[in-house]
Amino acid sequence: MTGYSNEVKLGVTVMLALLLAANCQSSAQRNIAAQQVKENRISANNSVLLLLDHQTGLFQLVRDYDVYTFKNNVLALAATAKLYGVPTILTSSLEKGPNGPLLPELRAMLPNTTFIPRPGEINAWDNTDFVNAVKATGRKKLLLAGIVTDVCVLFPTLSALAEGYEVYVVVDASGTFNEAVRDAALGRAQQAGAVLINWFAVACELQKDWRLPPRAGAGLAELLAGYLPQYGNLITSHSAAAGST
Repeated sequence: MTGYSNEVKLGVTVMLALLLAANCQSSAQRNIAAQQVKENRISANNSVLLLLDHQTGLFQLVRDYDVYTFKNNVLALAATAKLYGVPTILTSSLEKGPNGPLLPELRAMLPNTTFIPRPGEINAWDNTDFVNAVKATGRKKLLLAGIVTDVCVLFPTLSALAEGYEVYVVVDASGTFNEAVRDAALGRAQQAGAVLINWFAVACELQKDWRLPPRAGAGLAELLAGYLPQYGNLITSHSAAAGST
């Protein structure tokens, strides 16, 4: 670049650096997208659901969702995993203290699932039994939700990402003190490489096609009708219309 001023040379250098960074970012975004489509979509064969610290005491801390909606979302996510045969691991922290026991409805819905009571570790990934249970499933896609989002969800998310797992944070089955705290935690998780998703999207991605099992989509329809009143009304209207023809 002989004959050009230092300012021009610096400007060109900066522009080239920005173009290179944009290209690298675009390539990384394509790679992340490729991990979520076609044969890499969430399935019962490649995913495991981790439900972290949905305990009766910790439920009292959740303020970014109303109590009814949040509890409904948690149970809907668990029911989704049960419907599609996604292995699930439950864990709790210091059940004997103010955190309280796991939500009774969760234990009742998933009576035979793996349960890891942690004696003190705040980050579930620091508990050897929990990590070994995850590794034993052989799954690399982790569907993760819990209380509170900024600690009990975020910390194991970062740990699992660092070990090469793909982490999907189910945002509406995770709760914390307020929306500002939630947004900061989810932003940090996403920046580290986590995918943000909700329970409805998890269910639809597992179903893939209304013509597929369970029961040619009837299982999904019943799940949605049970946990989404709006969808239940839609199903009722459709059934009434179909019955009148």
